[in-house]
Amino acid sequence: MNQKLHGIAEIRTFFRTNTHPIYFVGPTAFNLLGIDRWVRNFQYVVYYDSWDSRHPRVFTPKNRATAEFESGEQINNHLLRDPEVQEHLRKRGGTPMIVMVFFDAETEEICRELGYRLILPSDELRRRLDSKIVTTQLGDEAGAPSVPNVLGKASSWKELKALAAENELGRDLVVQTPYGDSGKTTFFITRKKEWHKHAGDIVGRDLKVMKRIDNKAAAVEACITRHGTIVGPFMTDLTGYPELTPYKGGWCGNDLFPEALTPLQRGVAIDHVQRLGDRLAAEGYKGFLEIDVLIDLATDEVYLGELNPRISGASSMTNVTAGAYADVPLFLFHLLEFMDVDYEIDVAEINERWRELAAVDVWAQLILKEPADRVERILAAPPTGTWHLDDDGQLEFAGVTNDWHDVTHEDEAFFLRVYGPGDYRFKGADLGILVTKGRMQTPEGLTPRSHRYIKGIRSKYISEPLQDPPAMAPIAYVK
Repeated sequence: MNQKLHGIAEIRTFFRTNTHPIYFVGPTAFNLLGIDRWVRNFQYVVYYDSWDSRHPRVFTPKNRATAEFESGEQINNHLLRDPEVQEHLRKRGGTPMIVMVFFDAETEEICRELGYRLILPSDELRRRLDSKIVTTQLGDEAGAPSVPNVLGKASSWKELKALAAENELGRDLVVQTPYGDSGKTTFFITRKKEWHKHAGDIVGRDLKVMKRIDNKAAAVEACITRHGTIVGPFMTDLTGYPELTPYKGGWCGNDLFPEALTPLQRGVAIDHVQRLGDRLAAEGYKGFLEIDVLIDLATDEVYLGELNPRISGASSMTNVTAGAYADVPLFLFHLLEFMDVDYEIDVAEINERWRELAAVDVWAQLILKEPADRVERILAAPPTGTWHLDDDGQLEFAGVTNDWHDVTHEDEAFFLRVYGPGDYRFKGADLGILVTKGRMQTPEGLTPRSHRYIKGIRSKYISEPLQDPPAMAPIAYVK
């Protein structure tokens, strides 16, 4: 394709007239839901049909496997090998372009076998960069510092204390292992008893041992392009609320609002993200990624947190912001990097415009996990679509809708169901995601409106105990 796009207007036209078949493959359609509004020929191939066949661009194979999956990668690889999926893609023609959150070397091999284009950085590169240890090292090299820390190993409580003392980290420590959901691989240790509780997950592994700070966490998505790193809006994390997740320190939602960061904090955080983006580009990475930053409430220092070199659970917020509608959603720049098209943009101008427009956006999302340590079969579940809080605070279903882009006020929300009737609910399982306008937390905790949404959605789940429940392991479906 000998074509060069000049500026945002031509980029918009390019995607509105796109002829390439592009598919998001995943357990659910959550992460890139709504991109089909912007990109012609964009569809979702998913394992869980949250709409019960009512979404015109969501395809789910009818013969769902009974296999017990242990990861999102396994689900995606199963979908790619499914005969119904392959036939669906064949009928639509062209060379399928495939994008997903979770993938591995097997995914790459399947796509090579089938002649699909996996439009993502390589699994080998992504896995290396996914390490919290590597992120820390690259950030330090780029001038984007992490919370005061030391990298090393500890085989005993005595060794951990010595490691922390040598680096003046104090006795109140945060210990992380390199890979995995932060809610399951981050350990708060202040005494010997807590060491013994987590030693089985720590001993023998590379560790990042950090000074524990009183912090505010913010998440931001960015896209590394040939013209530089475009930085999306910053949003605060909801973390560890027992109403939403059984994991202390586990991510369970986001608030996107103008005061998420002060202007000074935002400027420093953008600089950190761009520095890390430039360093990752030197490693060969391009396209979409998510970065967490931490603000020390005592010193106002801004630190680099974790890196997720992939599409993330924050994409739902990023793609409905004023910046996205002023230009195009951030993910479309990822597509441009992997499509056969040349383009010109002014990254500095886009970043400045999005920084200014951050003053008008307010969105929020809740990730509802099952907090109870039980396994039950779901008999009834809330349908996917728009829900309203009535004058008495009761949650009522308004109707099936395709996504949350038309949500306009705080008492209206979109709920995407993950597990439905016939599925199991168990500790840590992602039951669904709720997206709305307005904030879900304040410095004091979850807002009353947030509690009404949580209570309302959970009340719609009806399940039955099992005499001989199967062993179930939670899979991270959205982040």
